[in-house]
Amino acid sequence: MPQIYEYRGVEGLVAAPVTVDTTESFTTGEVIELAGVSEIGKATDSTNESHYYDNKAAIVITSEGADEITVNTSAIPLDILAQITGQYYDETTGMFVEQESTPGYWALGYQTKDTNGNVYYVWRLKGRFNKPDQTNATEDDGTDANGQEITYTGVSTIHKFTKTGKSAKAVTVNTGLDLVDTTDFFATVQTPDTVTPKTP
Repeated sequence: MPQIYEYRGVEGLVAAPVTVDTTESFTTGEVIELAGVSEIGKATDSTNESHYYDNKAAIVITSEGADEITVNTSAIPLDILAQITGQYYDETTGMFVEQESTPGYWALGYQTKDTNGNVYYVWRLKGRFNKPDQTNATEDDGTDANGQEITYTGVSTIHKFTKTGKSAKAVTVNTGLDLVDTTDFFATVQTPDTVTPKTP
């Protein structure tokens, strides 16, 4: 019987700008903390379609598109929100200006765990954030409050990594296997080439 578990819990939401993504190189900038996270969901645009030859289904063509990562967070600080969405933030006044912009590409990191207690470290390597959805409501005698929902559209890197020979969207490490030294896993963005086994 296979091991049975589910995923439960998410924390440690961080991001880093993608500074170079070319056939020769993939590099990222400084990792920043985004906000408290309550939920992360992923949906991948993928299609399988059978093609018929000699009156029967002979091959299956597979197509995979972008990942839509929906992130529910506490209120994202305005200076960080400006960075990840390509808006303007004036540090001298604390003013956030919504404007027409071209946001840059970002890597997104977080950790989750399963019901057996294993912790999973995730780095999504390249994507863009949209402007978050936000709801504001009048205060009443209850404890209702609203955070924000932001969408991260993840795509494959241009760079093809040495270990796999292919581009990548994300890496996930199960720390419960104790095969990788994850001490500084979120200090920098991890890729298929930087995740290496522990030294015996």
